[in-house]
Amino acid sequence: MEKIALVVGATGMTGSNLAEKLIEKGWTTYGLARNPNTEIAGLKPISADLLNEEDLKTKLAGIAPTHVFITTWMRNDTEAENIRVNSAMVRNILNSLSAKKSVQHVTLVTGLKHYLGPFEAYAQAGTLPETPVREEHPRLDLENFYYAQEDEVYAGADRDGFTWSIHRPHSVIGKAVGNLMNVGTTLAVYAAICKETGRPFRFPGSGPQWNGLSDVTDAKLLAEHMIWASTTPAAYNEAFNVANGDVFRWNWLWKQIAGWFEVEPAGFDGDIHSLEKEMADDATTWKEIAVKYKLKETHINRLASAWHTDLDLGRPMEVMTDMSKSRKLGFTGYQDTRDSFFNLFEKLRFENLIP
Repeated sequence: MEKIALVVGATGMTGSNLAEKLIEKGWTTYGLARNPNTEIAGLKPISADLLNEEDLKTKLAGIAPTHVFITTWMRNDTEAENIRVNSAMVRNILNSLSAKKSVQHVTLVTGLKHYLGPFEAYAQAGTLPETPVREEHPRLDLENFYYAQEDEVYAGADRDGFTWSIHRPHSVIGKAVGNLMNVGTTLAVYAAICKETGRPFRFPGSGPQWNGLSDVTDAKLLAEHMIWASTTPAAYNEAFNVANGDVFRWNWLWKQIAGWFEVEPAGFDGDIHSLEKEMADDATTWKEIAVKYKLKETHINRLASAWHTDLDLGRPMEVMTDMSKSRKLGFTGYQDTRDSFFNLFEKLRFENLIP
């Protein structure tokens, strides 16, 4: 039977890498977004508003996907508003497809805020989980839009009979422009600014992050994991952590990244140095760099999300994920983390996004 994928959020880091992998594997692939990606060869773009169910029904009228991959979210000022908006997006897409009875599997991407708490109470004392985090860890007694999104998928599955999988990556490393949670590209932009201005490449985070173990998730490996879970019966109706498979310490990786950019690394000095504050006045500097090196993107906020990198690197604990559940069910994907960063940097440079 032909596999027809609908990638919701196909312009993002996770969605675009997934769309490329699905097309490579021979899937008919539609990419839905408000401003859909038209650069991926073979992708069938759909422009629609996820907060407008009638618009979705109209735009999806002639499409009957077998697999739906929900990889997007929208940031709001409060967690209550995050819950309202992001649960509505999931509910609307599932409602708009319900009458077709074509959907066999729904994939939802969330992340480690499932264990660490929402933005408003992120990694705060009293709510911190034991690490490595495991899928059986109970929900925190906090409002969390990830929980609300999951509940919409469960409700849709009960109504329409499709199977589902939930994917909880750590920090996702991959290329995307305009992405809200982009650690790799943020550090690339920061390092490029440090090199141009002669500033030290200073670690912005906490002592536990500098010295503790961590892991991340390559966007391409995440794509492979989503496809695996959506086509492997043993993985149906399960939630999974997804990470590269290795662990590292930032006190090692920071020097590796500094070496790639040929800048002087400065490690943890006992204080957290917010990257958002460090880069607060760098918009003009980046524009000057972009003009000097004829880069594609002159707006720093289209590339860097310092606020989110501060959340990741400022945690008061080491954070890594347990992948035993996936391994036991047969997923053997692995990615070297240093290669994830270096491959990203090479791609950004090749596509003229960094000097």
